[in-house]
Amino acid sequence: MDLDLWISKVKEGQHLSEDELQLLCEYVKDILIEESNVQPVNSPVTVCGDIHGQFHDLMKLFQTGGHVPDTNYIFMGDFVDRGYNSLEVFTILLLLKARYPANITLLRGNHESRQLTQVYGFYDECQRKYGNANAWRYCTDVFDYLTLSAIIDGTVLCVHGGLSPDIRTIDQKGSGYVQTTVGLYRRNLALSRRCDSVLRIQVIRVVDRNCEIPHEGPFCDLMWSDPEDIETWAVSPRGAGWLFGSRVTSEFNHINKLDLVCRAHQLVQEGLKYMFQDKGLVTVWSAPNYCYRCGNVASILNFNENMEREVKFFTETEENNQMRGPRTGVPYFL
Repeated sequence: MDLDLWISKVKEGQHLSEDELQLLCEYVKDILIEESNVQPVNSPVTVCGDIHGQFHDLMKLFQTGGHVPDTNYIFMGDFVDRGYNSLEVFTILLLLKARYPANITLLRGNHESRQLTQVYGFYDECQRKYGNANAWRYCTDVFDYLTLSAIIDGTVLCVHGGLSPDIRTIDQKGSGYVQTTVGLYRRNLALSRRCDSVLRIQVIRVVDRNCEIPHEGPFCDLMWSDPEDIETWAVSPRGAGWLFGSRVTSEFNHINKLDLVCRAHQLVQEGLKYMFQDKGLVTVWSAPNYCYRCGNVASILNFNENMEREVKFFTETEENNQMRGPRTGVPYFL
């Protein structure tokens, strides 16, 4: 594999051959399988939110934040779907992971899913660009190997969606938290769809990730949950994951000795948004003018070697501006 040649090729708008893409996917799977569910990352590092197939805007992201390996990156999932260049986005991120495995961390998002990509564009794009579904199969096999979260210098947790009532800690510690969380869970979700099931309190590190994203449970919640201006838990209108509030977030941060939870998953018009009075959670959104029609700004969040934060904002490229928003009757919020 000539990774540098392939990187240049894809940046110029060309596609890898089907055989080259298969080889790349197999190579990256061997790298990803060695990574933990909570992948440790050292600062300095730049954290990025959803990309959603906006390849030209991803190139502007690198211009804004610096190129790999001069800048280290964590991408918090949702590389594909909705935008018209999901294949190019995922291919270039895989190539960078293959070429500079220590300098880029790729987390799974809820759209890194066989089921969703058959509805929201990636499957059809692969069929159109390769003439068959093989490229889609190679890429979606990689999805199962992507890690669930990353932790920067032990103090900042990065995850695509959010928290879960089934997950108390990052590691095996803090047994006192179980009773607190379970009590909140029972009081606030008494009528929920899980009220008759056995509580499955887990740690992130032991979740089995090598599979399609389940429809419920802790793995699902990490991909789908959203923060809300509440204290504890509420049923999510997305139909998967939960809404979680200030109290459970601050307790999760306290028991895990975290300063911050970084997540993506929700469009933020201003590009970045802190939640809760203690600002213990931040949403980072990195797809400008999302779906070529939302008019939002994008951001990336840099942590320097002292864990001091700097937000960098950017707007859409001319290529983005010239595209029309996809026609779809599928609900927008997914």
